[in-house]
Amino acid sequence: MVPHLRNLTPHEIHLMPDGPGGTVIVVPPSGIVARCVVERERIGFITLPQPNGEDLCVPIHRTRFGSVEGLPEPDDDCELIVSDLVAQAVPEREDLLMVDDAARDADGRIIGAKALARP
Repeated sequence: MVPHLRNLTPHEIHLMPDGPGGTVIVVPPSGIVARCVVERERIGFITLPQPNGEDLCVPIHRTRFGSVEGLPEPDDDCELIVSDLVAQAVPEREDLLMVDDAARDADGRIIGAKALARP
C-alpha cells in the first residue's frame, strides 16, 4: 500500500522529480501546521539608510526554537511533510519528510522541490 502524504506546512508543495520541465505533483496544505515554538530576545538594532535619506531602525533578535506544536501522532499509513526546522527538532520521528533539492525557474527562484528527505 502506498502511504498517504500530508502537508503540515502553510504552503502548497510542488514536487518536481524530473525538474521544472517534468511532471509536477502539488501537495496542498492540510490545514494543520506543525511549528516550533519561537522565543525572541531583542539584543540590539541596526540602522539602515533608505533611498529617501531617512534611516530605518531594524531590531536584531536572538532567536531560540523550542518544542514542536501541531504535530499529530505517528500513523503507519501517513507520511508528513514538515518544515526543515520541525523535522530536525524531532529526529526520532520516522514519518517526517522535508522538501529537498530545490527546483528553480530561469531566474533562479525556487518553484518546487525535486525530492523529499528525512532529517
